[in-house]
Amino acid sequence: MGQLIREIIERYLAALNAGDADAVAACVTDDFVNEHTSAAGRSLRSRAAYRERLGGFLAEFENLHYDVEDLLVDDDRAAVAYRMSFRLHGKPVSVRGMFWFRVEDGLIAHRRDYWDGKTVEQQI
Repeated sequence: MGQLIREIIERYLAALNAGDADAVAACVTDDFVNEHTSAAGRSLRSRAAYRERLGGFLAEFENLHYDVEDLLVDDDRAAVAYRMSFRLHGKPVSVRGMFWFRVEDGLIAHRRDYWDGKTVEQQI
């Protein structure tokens, strides 16, 4: 099961890195929970709401790329330490963070994202 969870998470991150909103949305459940812990983030629920927001997110965070620093899998959950890089308002930004995922039936049911918005503010 661990290898399958790893592949699901890697497919999701590859879709984000490719900037493919449809492929990203195809990785999550209909009742997907996208939870942000940063004050700058906005949480939401449902694949449809997530897909609707992805277009703007991918356009705003130009050249978005997640580099995986570590990926740990435990049963139906995974934790990913990452370094996210992108251009915002024409300026390069790099921020470290952590994703927590829960997977159900081969799709991501819940994603929690931890990162420091102040780090982004300091770079722009």
